Amino acid sequence: MDTLKRYTEKRSFDRTPEPAPSSAPRPHDASAPSFCVQRHHASHLHYDLRLEWDGALLSWAVPKGPSLDPSVKRLAMRVEDHPIEYAKFEGSIPDGEYGAGTVMVWDLGTWIPDEPRVDRSLRRGELKFTLDGRKLTGSWVLVRTRRGPPGSSGRAAWLLIKHRDAAASTHDVETARPRSVISNRTLASIARASGGNVEKAAAADPPAGRTRTPAGPRRTPARTAVPARRARR
Repeated sequence: MDTLKRYTEKRSFDRTPEPAPSSAPRPHDASAPSFCVQRHHASHLHYDLRLEWDGALLSWAVPKGPSLDPSVKRLAMRVEDHPIEYAKFEGSIPDGEYGAGTVMVWDLGTWIPDEPRVDRSLRRGELKFTLDGRKLTGSWVLVRTRRGPPGSSGRAAWLLIKHRDAAASTHDVETARPRSVISNRTLASIARASGGNVEKAAAADPPAGRTRTPAGPRRTPARTAVPARRARR
């Protein structure tokens, strides 16, 4: 597929475990396209937001990860489209290869664009959508602040912002829920199992006492404090 040309050109599939694009086109399901967020510790820890559309994953690198707080605007750099198969990729990209480091599937689910003509929203520079994931839910928007080179989807700067709704919160979801939604592993565990740099991956994991296993999506109203439990006497 032409949209995946840049993805293919940057990778040597005889050396990286990342999936090669399928030769068979995948039917587009406009009713429930998938999305994923991958936690990727390459040269620096970042999160990759990927939205399925028209047979590929539209992709943005979010250095600080998504925030549930509507007052927080997170930089999101548009990168090359990825194949649909990448949404389930979890493992270590070897040193010397593009994006070398450990990849985790941090969130997974479906998404619905507010406007059905996603291409038009991207050209306009404002993509509003709803996520239904295990960690991220509710209404969001991507707003472009700087265009990339003509004819290129890469290097364009966007902002990822959570809308004010029942899923908004000041809860730090990245720190509280750092594990994979498909394997319940930390980055260090994934690196150990896939022959990656365990020490490097472990440096990106929160301290053990601050982690917990995945659960259902947290739907806390924006800026609503949760009363502390009284100690039993």
